[in-house]
Amino acid sequence: MNAKQELPHHLIVEGRARLTVSGVEEVESFDDNAVILYTSKGLLLIKGSGLSIDKLSIDKGELSVEGTVDLLQYQDQQTRQSGFWSRLFR
Repeated sequence: MNAKQELPHHLIVEGRARLTVSGVEEVESFDDNAVILYTSKGLLLIKGSGLSIDKLSIDKGELSVEGTVDLLQYQDQQTRQSGFWSRLFR
């Protein structure tokens, strides 16, 4: 009975300048143009400019990103098994 409890997942975008994500399980990578993370609902790709992680709490499953958000894109959970570049360019 050690089933992993799924974290509730929410996105809050404030004027494209701030993004708050809940249900975060792991951050794969980040730079000022992209943040790639695993959520309870799949892989989430965040693209933009001047992106920075303002707050990260894996224990609580929360992430805040500041900068200009241009794109939010989900991938299926199964992509976690494949390599980083194949997930990015699917």
